Amino acid sequence: MEIKVERLSKNELEKRKVFSWPIWEKEVSRFDWYYDETEECYFLEGKVTVETKDGKKISFGKGDFVTFPQGLACVWDIKEPVRKHYNFR
Repeated sequence: MEIKVERLSKNELEKRKVFSWPIWEKEVSRFDWYYDETEECYFLEGKVTVETKDGKKISFGKGDFVTFPQGLACVWDIKEPVRKHYNFR
């Protein structure tokens, strides 16, 4: 199960209507998370490291477009407060 991190152009973000998606915010914290469905999100602010159950760590933050696959279990470690647009599909 692969977490995909991309850098999309403003044009591509607008094409996907990212700026009309709801916004989620979270303070510095650490918690377990499970994805019931695929989530796409675009980070407006923050720094996060996500650790998967097999021990892989991936970091991302402001300006990154991240796709989390359905069925992923992981630990979110928020290093700097997060603000992101998100969408489930």
